[in-house]
Amino acid sequence: MKFRVERDVLADAVAWAARTLPSRPALPVLAGLVLTAEGDALTLSSFDYEVSTRVELQVDVTTSGTTLVSGRLLADIARSLPAQPVVMESEGTRILITCGRSTFTLPTLPVEDYPQLPAMPATSGTVEGSLFAAAAAQVAIAAGRDDTLPTLTGIRVEIEGANIVLAATDRYRLAVREFIWQPDSPKISTNALIPARTLAETAKALASVGQVFIALGDGLIGFEGNGRRTTTRLLDGEFPKYRTLLPSEAATIALVDTAELTDAVKRVSLVAERNTPVRLAFEGSEVVLRAGTGDDAQASEAVACNITGDGLEIAFNPTYLLDGLASVDRAITRFSFTQSTRPAVLTGLTEANDKPSDEYRYLLMPVRLTG
Repeated sequence: MKFRVERDVLADAVAWAARTLPSRPALPVLAGLVLTAEGDALTLSSFDYEVSTRVELQVDVTTSGTTLVSGRLLADIARSLPAQPVVMESEGTRILITCGRSTFTLPTLPVEDYPQLPAMPATSGTVEGSLFAAAAAQVAIAAGRDDTLPTLTGIRVEIEGANIVLAATDRYRLAVREFIWQPDSPKISTNALIPARTLAETAKALASVGQVFIALGDGLIGFEGNGRRTTTRLLDGEFPKYRTLLPSEAATIALVDTAELTDAVKRVSLVAERNTPVRLAFEGSEVVLRAGTGDDAQASEAVACNITGDGLEIAFNPTYLLDGLASVDRAITRFSFTQSTRPAVLTGLTEANDKPSDEYRYLLMPVRLTG
């Protein structure tokens, strides 16, 4: 195998293919990237029996062939090469990388021991890359990270015709995002539970792609765009019936400038010890934030807000609250409360007089107040 390619093109492709490589592979070959040069194209692929990645790029192929090399090492090398064309050539059980006056020789792994990548399911529809990336990021923050509860480490995807709903929860918060896509069949109706990390990372990597193809199969989902492809196995288990947690009405509504409240929470939470909440008292035309009690360090700050309904005091985990304010991604954050012991729902408004939208909802459980 021998081919020539521009450094930036190679580095970008290797980084894409290597991003899902396992840190502790079950087999040594699973730490490798498969390089296949044929015609005028180079294909790089990886697979760990759960997630597969594949990227194809145009190169000048002198000799066709396939080889397997350490993926992370190749990624590090490609990123550090000088800005000149790169030539890669197989020499027996090694591969030679030449770029300008830099030369690397890497041992190859037995490519015959590498598992076959799963086939991409039939395409179900397409979605704009930037929209897909934004929606996945907004929801992934609420996904659980406890592997002993695998169902909660996923994002539930519900598809009904042209509408997609993403939902994730770690039991302390819930994020739900709805958006429109272009299904191949207007009658499509299905759902899936996708590993949150894989979905978020894949969507982020495809953010600059005009149209992302989504393909749902039996126990597998695939995403493809601009010559790049990822598949992942779906999670088993029953996702919580999250819609019952979303209140249909509110007793109190507060509109707050998102940036001002974010800065205030960051300042006040400096004195909040680990796992202690920040209290928010909504009253009149302001919300007063407080943290710290007794002989400990204390802080308070008031932020202007527009309150409709009865005032109330509620407490939140400051990290979870900041996550919600960031994911709302609007100038104004709308808080909807039923009572101080029940979850609050955060939504975003571009301007205070905008009509509320259910496009994105972040439900946050309060911390029980004491004293």
